[in-house]
Amino acid sequence: MAASFKRRMLRAGGWGLAKRLIKPIPVVGSVFALSLAGYEVKKKGLLRGVVHVGLDVTPVIGTAKNVVEIFTGDLIPDKEPEVRRRITPVSS
Repeated sequence: MAASFKRRMLRAGGWGLAKRLIKPIPVVGSVFALSLAGYEVKKKGLLRGVVHVGLDVTPVIGTAKNVVEIFTGDLIPDKEPEVRRRITPVSS
């Protein structure tokens, strides 16, 4: 009887430890997404960048979006790069 009680205590302790490790992961992911918010807004534009960061910060939706993006690429595309024209002096 002592062995089964000890085994049950180890299982309960292991589950408690696993729950403690799993719970903060969405928070860590949200903090990481917020720290990259400026970069994403600069890369995607204001509206697209805010939507991208907002989805990433939301724990369950952000995780699902990131899993889909692993296989498909970015769901929200980057803004088009600006074409800078070189000004050439007019020769007289």
